[in-house]
Amino acid sequence: MPFESFVLIGGFLILMVFRVPIAFSMGIASLAYLLYTGMPVTVLSQRLSAGLNSFPLLAIPLYILVGQLMNTSGMSQRIFDFSSTLVGHIRGGLGHVNILASMIFAGVSGTAVSDAASLGAIEMKVMKEEGYDPVFSAAVTAASSTIGPIIPPSVVLIIYGVMAEVSIGRLFMGGLLPGVAMGFLMMVLVYHMAKKITMPVRPRASLSEGVRSFRNAFFPLLLPFIILSGIAFGITTPTEAGAIAVAYSFLLGILYKEITTKNISSIFSETVTVTCSVMFVVANATLFSWLLVSQNIPQRAADFILSFTGDPLLVFFLINLFILILGMFLDTMAILIIATPVLVPMVSKLGIDLVHFGVVMTLNLMIGGLTPPMGILCYIVSDVGRVPVEKVFRAILIFLIPLLICLFLITFIPPLVTFLPDLLFK
Repeated sequence: MPFESFVLIGGFLILMVFRVPIAFSMGIASLAYLLYTGMPVTVLSQRLSAGLNSFPLLAIPLYILVGQLMNTSGMSQRIFDFSSTLVGHIRGGLGHVNILASMIFAGVSGTAVSDAASLGAIEMKVMKEEGYDPVFSAAVTAASSTIGPIIPPSVVLIIYGVMAEVSIGRLFMGGLLPGVAMGFLMMVLVYHMAKKITMPVRPRASLSEGVRSFRNAFFPLLLPFIILSGIAFGITTPTEAGAIAVAYSFLLGILYKEITTKNISSIFSETVTVTCSVMFVVANATLFSWLLVSQNIPQRAADFILSFTGDPLLVFFLINLFILILGMFLDTMAILIIATPVLVPMVSKLGIDLVHFGVVMTLNLMIGGLTPPMGILCYIVSDVGRVPVEKVFRAILIFLIPLLICLFLITFIPPLVTFLPDLLFK
């Protein structure tokens, strides 16, 4: 490896080891590379601004704002209550409710962290009140939150789509079936766990209770439908669907009298804070990726791996294993940013569909969000539920089984991902 490449990659990894935030690690390593190679430093500002000059990226603050509005307006609670009337009486009780509510919430929030922190707080509070083991509650909450970035909309898929130059709409539709499969497999696991662990179940809801719960949740339930149908039928782009979702959520908040002049400023303040954090990472990632490509590192990495095997299935398996291992030590966003520019040229050369690869990679990254010692989702639910994180890590291991099964299925059965995009986008 030429020394200038070591300055870029080595500098980034060294800074990460010393726990420098990922955006600063990429930015400092890129600056060091520019200074070492004698390239004009003005490239730094040009590439940072160019990295954010993308229409699809406008969707990110919109979906973040939708999540904030949902939490403040009480829509999350209504979704949870409706899910409870549907599956709360099944063996496993609120474990199923937790997963189903996360599947519905995933159609709005777009992030696993939002699901774990906001909806997770509601789920764990109710489960604790009804006598569930706090460790189990935290584990199922962390596991179910991984559905958030798979079922559209998804902030991770938006960033991947921009970096890999892939249709965001196709990526969104590609994640729908795998997201549903994840939820189903986790519910099967909870059902079987309930045979060995005592889990309280709620009485079967009466018809009147079900109708009342559905009526209360009707308008929040319409929101995922509005987003998905608009994108699926070509009525809106993902960004335009996000703008419609914001307006709809805002109106519901006013209708429910939960959004007031007192809390609206905090909603926008939190949205701006999260958006700036994400966009700063994206801007530095674009600069870092551009320098990687200028050094021809992705092509050299592809040639090196393909010199051992040209079998697409074997390469895909090795890529999955590589990302799973990285997920134990690096943040989800860090892996996405490092791996995308390196792996996309390789899978393209093998003829692997980039929509298929993007969804597989996103699920892989979500599994990394659960694995120790990094496992950010476990730390979040540990903090929210006041449960020791080491106990959460032990309890989460069994939930990796359905997620790994789903990863295996969508890796080696591509139509599970590509069927809907091909059907809807021709």
